[in-house]
Amino acid sequence: MKKTIIIAALILAAIFLSGCVTPEEKQVEQKQPETTTKPKITIAILPTQQAEEIMPKAKELENFLESRVNADIEVYVPMSYSAVVESLRFGHAQVGLMSAWPIAASAKLAGTDVVLSEVREVIIDGEKTNHTYYYSYYVVMKNSSYTKLEDLRGKRAVYASLTSTSGYLFPVAKLVEKGLISKPAQGKEADPKEFFGTVATPGGYGPAWDTLKRGQADVGVIAGDVSGTLFKEIMDNTRVIETQGPIPSHGVVFGKNLEEPLRSELINAFMELNEPENNDLMRKLVSAIFVGFKKTSNEEHLAGLSAALNATGYKLTEKLG
Repeated sequence: MKKTIIIAALILAAIFLSGCVTPEEKQVEQKQPETTTKPKITIAILPTQQAEEIMPKAKELENFLESRVNADIEVYVPMSYSAVVESLRFGHAQVGLMSAWPIAASAKLAGTDVVLSEVREVIIDGEKTNHTYYYSYYVVMKNSSYTKLEDLRGKRAVYASLTSTSGYLFPVAKLVEKGLISKPAQGKEADPKEFFGTVATPGGYGPAWDTLKRGQADVGVIAGDVSGTLFKEIMDNTRVIETQGPIPSHGVVFGKNLEEPLRSELINAFMELNEPENNDLMRKLVSAIFVGFKKTSNEEHLAGLSAALNATGYKLTEKLG
């Protein structure tokens, strides 16, 4: 009888203990499943206007890309062109939207790859066509008495930025081409102040246009790589007195630390902007004459840049210091 009672007690104890959970086991049970965080991709866009004007439009692009790429995407607009290159160089950004000169600088300094070039709606020999290059223009106000570039010796000029491909590099190369300033000696740089009395570079097409329309400059430069609103305002109120180009269009560059599958996902998402219903995202943000993107490489996209650099003697690193 005692044996039976003892066996029954042991069975009951075993049943009881099997339902108990040790503190360690309880901790494991209460542990929440790990949540997977999306990788973050920061896209730096070169400033063609004031950052506060660009950011609301940049948010639209950010939302569009996030809906198609498995990543947390943040678009930011640095204060200068060189800051875009530096952000790619030090890994603060993984993607850049910029013009050809900074693209060449980032390839050299940060090891980036240009993967897409912008196709733009341009007029060549009076015909409207789509290309991955475009032109920039020296302009004066409509009521100005100046009719050609040669009339402006000793006058006040305003350029977009010291590192702007269309707003500085190619326009200064035009001065060399026309013999208005001398081609620099080896190791020297072309100086537009040889021809103009004063030269301002306020840091973007928006500030440069403000300078010109306020009467603080006699001549300025404009190109199609600005928002449609700004481009129309400038062209409606100015006259073109000189044209330079062809200029390689803007491009999308990827940092060396951006890996698959995100690289392919992003390329596919950007290519969706080629659809007419999506064009306006880029037209409002970067280029008034944006049509789409074309896949490219550093060698293909930057081929036309060397002539302007040779004419001016400008070095990629010196303008970005």
